Amino acid sequence: MTESILEDRRTHWVTAALIAALFATANLPWQLDDYDQAKQAFTSFEMAKEGHWLYQHTPHQGVATKPPLAGWLSAALFLVTRSWEIAWRLPSLLAALALAIVLFRAAKHAYGKIAALIALSAFGFNLLSPRLATLVRTDMPLALVIFLIGVLIWQKLRARTNWKLRDQIYVFVLLTAAMLIKGPIVYAFLLPGIAINAVAVALWGMRVPRTARRLQVWPGWWPWIASLAIFLVWVAGGIWFQPGFYQEVVMREFVGRFGETIHRPQPLYFYFPHLLHKFAPWSVLMIGIAAVGLRSANWRVRSVFREMSPETFWLLCWSISGLIMMSLILSKRVDRIFPVIPPLCLLFAAQIAARNSFSRGNVGRSSRSVESEETGHRPVATQNALAHIYAWSAIALALAILFTGGYTGWKIVTGYRDHRNALAVFGRNVRREAEAHHWRYEVVSAKDEGPLLYLRKTHFVEPADAITLWNAANLDALVASEEKAAALMRELQGAVLAQLQSNEQEQHKQGRGYVLIIR
Repeated sequence: MTESILEDRRTHWVTAALIAALFATANLPWQLDDYDQAKQAFTSFEMAKEGHWLYQHTPHQGVATKPPLAGWLSAALFLVTRSWEIAWRLPSLLAALALAIVLFRAAKHAYGKIAALIALSAFGFNLLSPRLATLVRTDMPLALVIFLIGVLIWQKLRARTNWKLRDQIYVFVLLTAAMLIKGPIVYAFLLPGIAINAVAVALWGMRVPRTARRLQVWPGWWPWIASLAIFLVWVAGGIWFQPGFYQEVVMREFVGRFGETIHRPQPLYFYFPHLLHKFAPWSVLMIGIAAVGLRSANWRVRSVFREMSPETFWLLCWSISGLIMMSLILSKRVDRIFPVIPPLCLLFAAQIAARNSFSRGNVGRSSRSVESEETGHRPVATQNALAHIYAWSAIALALAILFTGGYTGWKIVTGYRDHRNALAVFGRNVRREAEAHHWRYEVVSAKDEGPLLYLRKTHFVEPADAITLWNAANLDALVASEEKAAALMRELQGAVLAQLQSNEQEQHKQGRGYVLIIR
């Protein structure tokens, strides 16, 4: 019964619809006040407003540390949609949906409907994917590009075919996109897995034809070198033309990740418990299925690896090596490990398919010989084991839907209840009033970066400059934080506080509310 439910098309469509809804709504109410969203959003805003297409700044006029591709996408989407909220969040959402589709199709083609459904569910119902699906960050687009490269290698291993020029161009384009999204971090998620896979194939054979062992995993040197060269041209231009670029991007953003003085270092094991938690219950189920497989092989690990298919071994190398390499970098944050989630989901599908093949193989061998009863082949027991895996997968799916959906719903409800988007609403109301009254207004510099974008301004003004402009009758309104408004009011001629103000409870407790000053 469980198998029939998991194979039913309606189950697949309902699961896909729930995942799409979860991805689209998980970050409501939308705001830019956490996870460095304002910094990423400001790059595309600056592109559209000031034409800085190659090198951008942060809201506080620091040097933007990310390459410009994600900003280009958002700026292009704004030209089409005329909505910055959509333009900022749609690239991540489209990348998440594309990732889900590619993952499902790959798993279905290779491992069947049930394994594909479980892989899709594992990708959609966890604590990382919905959160990143509409976050104004580069993690989801980067994960999509890395997954497309890894899946191409996986398909080459499955088909036992060599790399053609068309495939290499495809890899080059994807690597260049990854470089222009987040820099050479793409190497950490792919190159170690390729190296480990190549060494293991050379030593153990892994059932790959000897004539094709070297060519199937490695697409050639030139896609990697050419894409890195394009990135280095961008870096060289920044060092030459942008003051502060070398210190902020090269030394602080890149080299500083490997030190303990600039970024907050985390212990080596940081990602492992977080991944176990954020990817639950699928992480627990994957470990359980692996333990069952090792037990059936009498814990002969070397034998398990030798009998593993090349494409499954690549998935294992790809996901585990990425996790290990990111763990070696001292500067850590949970969302940075997200690109290992999609290959883990595909590996999960491979686990399900392997247990299915093992069951059917044992059943066939057992039915052909009475001797199987004496040698340990038990078709009923094997079928029961597979049924248990399907049952536990169905239970995990139900629990994941309830937990992820419930947690997301709770976050949305509390977000609206606590006015988590108070600054965004405040900025929208100020823009509406300014347009209706034809106000000339500015934003006084503050610690928060979001208000500058909410009010659609490219620069803060310092308090002294704001006073000068106001008293010279060059301003009709000012937006300032509560802590600065009191001092400003004593210097501004004919200034009064408008009724508009941000109303997030936590901000007022911390003295970080904002007010509108008018004449």
